[in-house]
Amino acid sequence: MSKIGVQVKIDVSKIDKALLFKGAKGTYLDATVFIDLDTADQYGNHGMVTQDVSKEARDAGGKGPILGNVKIFWNDGGSPVSSKPAQATQLRSAPVDDFNDDTLPF
Repeated sequence: MSKIGVQVKIDVSKIDKALLFKGAKGTYLDATVFIDLDTADQYGNHGMVTQDVSKEARDAGGKGPILGNVKIFWNDGGSPVSSKPAQATQLRSAPVDDFNDDTLPF
């Protein structure tokens, strides 16, 4: 089995805080990552992260919010990792150094 390295970017403002739960060592968020190993989107992302919802909500057709994107940056399988699809320009945002949201539990 080969291994991959994945960068994850999450927009924490999209987290449904009602679904956070307390555990023995902290406050947790259940999320699912979808990855397409073969194709990157127009921004070089290979997938997305979604917040999990309860079984009841899923059964009723509910879906968790898309929290962010994932990008494969490394693999040991020997095949190159393409982060730029044909004819696409990768956009980068400026870092946010002064982010302070006192409503987040972390």
